[in-house]
Amino acid sequence: MESTANTRPDEVVTLVVKHRVKPGFEVEYEAWLRRIVRIAGERPGHLGVDVVRSQQNGMALFTCVLRYSSTNALELWLGSPQRQALIDEAAPMLADGDQTEIGAANEFWFTPQAEGDAKPPRWKQAVVSLFVILPQTLLLPFIWGPILRLHPFLSNYVVSTFLVTLTIVLLVVYLLMPAATRLFAPWLESSVKETL
Repeated sequence: MESTANTRPDEVVTLVVKHRVKPGFEVEYEAWLRRIVRIAGERPGHLGVDVVRSQQNGMALFTCVLRYSSTNALELWLGSPQRQALIDEAAPMLADGDQTEIGAANEFWFTPQAEGDAKPPRWKQAVVSLFVILPQTLLLPFIWGPILRLHPFLSNYVVSTFLVTLTIVLLVVYLLMPAATRLFAPWLESSVKETL
């Protein structure tokens, strides 16, 4: 198991798990995957999971991105006897074992699909992030406005700023940034190839 941790305990973190499945074990692995996803989802601090199915060297590659509310919550799951028993059960199906990596929530958005590829330049990551966040900072205060004016507590500067910021963060993490990185993938990938 390969793992790196470089995040603060108070931020959303991701656990990226990669499993290359031996030929003939795909159906059995899918059943196992549904079970471990359900069990992981019941753990404290679990915020959601995305599963990406692809191919690598003629084998099915499953990349699972699990989001947790803190590094501590993630590490409790990662080191739990329950997870270890499930990984031991899956081991005969895996070509390369259980490959894991811990990172901040935004790090996975710009992670290359193929191993060995470089990440896009930071300025392009910044441009995509700006395109995603700027429209929300302009529009969401107007959308929230009528609701925030309903009660003096909601119109308090700190409360209203918190609600608008929370909406932006949730939309960016769960919906808009994953969609934007798929949309801009050709542009991001072309810049990587030019610099190699």
